[in-house]
Amino acid sequence: MNIIHNYFLELPKQHKIIISVCTIIFVLLLILPSEKATAGRQTQDTALEIGKRYQLPVPQNSLSSAESEKTQASNTNVAVEADDENKKNEIDEVTEDESELFESYTWDTAKVKSGDSLAKILKRLGYSPRTTHELSIAKGKDSKLLQKLNIGDQLHIAKDESGKLVALTYPLSKTDTLYVNWNTDHYESHVETKTVEIRETTAHGIIKSNFWSAGIEAGLDDAQIINLANIFGWDIDFALDIRSGDSFHVVYENKYIDGEFIGAGKILAAEFVNQNEPFQAIRFTDGEYYSATGKSMRKAFLRAPVNFRYISSNFKPKRFHPIQKKWKAHNGTDYRAKTGTPVVAAGNGKVIQSAYNKYNGNYVFIQHGNDIVTKYLHFSKRKVKKGQRVKQGDVIGYVGSTGMSEAPHLHYEFLLNGVHRNPRTVKLPNANPLAKKDKAEFAMLAEQRLAELAGSRQVMLSMQETQSNQ
Repeated sequence: MNIIHNYFLELPKQHKIIISVCTIIFVLLLILPSEKATAGRQTQDTALEIGKRYQLPVPQNSLSSAESEKTQASNTNVAVEADDENKKNEIDEVTEDESELFESYTWDTAKVKSGDSLAKILKRLGYSPRTTHELSIAKGKDSKLLQKLNIGDQLHIAKDESGKLVALTYPLSKTDTLYVNWNTDHYESHVETKTVEIRETTAHGIIKSNFWSAGIEAGLDDAQIINLANIFGWDIDFALDIRSGDSFHVVYENKYIDGEFIGAGKILAAEFVNQNEPFQAIRFTDGEYYSATGKSMRKAFLRAPVNFRYISSNFKPKRFHPIQKKWKAHNGTDYRAKTGTPVVAAGNGKVIQSAYNKYNGNYVFIQHGNDIVTKYLHFSKRKVKKGQRVKQGDVIGYVGSTGMSEAPHLHYEFLLNGVHRNPRTVKLPNANPLAKKDKAEFAMLAEQRLAELAGSRQVMLSMQETQSNQ
């Protein structure tokens, strides 16, 4: 050690300074730990908690200002995402709790009977009058629907473990359901409506024996067959004018809810070929039917105000009365139909008589404009009262055999200026034509509907050709 010291002293002064400085720097490097080592030791010495976020200091000189802002934004996003995830978990937990609570309810189904009211139904199920009162004043205008229960309807009622009525559902139709729920200290009501999907389809048929059977064979329901006859009822007498070989084509709606068929809708277009003469009708946005040229299919009066099987007695100036056994004028047309078949008003007007006597049975007389009166006799039941105003197509009674009648039928009379006229042949005034402002829109719709009807004709012809070749 002394030799090194003596050797150092013999060195030039400049060399001594350089060696001294280097020695001091080396000693400092050994004594002072680096910044990374300090940070590493601090991390090792500190216990890390699982699930906790730690933020490490970032030297400002190592990142640009833009990069620094980006890093802070990233850290913020991570925190927001974590909060959102926590909230989602909380919502899921609430939903699961509500579901479990809902499943814990006890449900009863009550069918509405004749003379039933909400109070009677709830009493049968063991609920107090107070519950009935609270339901009757439930918040929401839809709660009033519980005051109009129909025989055969069903109510689904739920109670909790304490026996408290907490929910009620009332299916109003295939699309609408009334919901009433208990909310803290009162009931609340609302109606939910399911979305109805409309699909257009076509039907066609050829009459072999009668129109009704052809309609059923074509896949139409009773209401559609009646509607089809009503559309062309001003131009075609479906009792006397129909012939074997007549044909029809229909474009109509089918209704679906959640993919399930719930019934047929409106007839959108139709064609009826009667004794080789075609009649076409297209439904417009106003709900009326027009010919392809825009003329209304509706006349001011219906030819026949009832859907009948056949005419049992025509308008005749002289006919032997089957009950009175004498010859007398038959001033109307007798339409044979089943008891209970609806009879409608032939046109708009006012009921001037609705009564019963031993000759007419249950009868209704209606006064129309232009000094026209229509009379309807032998009802099983009348549906209108004297003084009541009716529109064309409104049900005014039901076919029966009351009064001087041998079998269920409607006796229908048409009087003009007090004189009886044959309702089957009297010239009927037309209804209002299509408005001029709607003609362009109707023309476009008519072109589409006529093409659809032509497609139905082509399908029917192809089927006929296939059958003839077999």
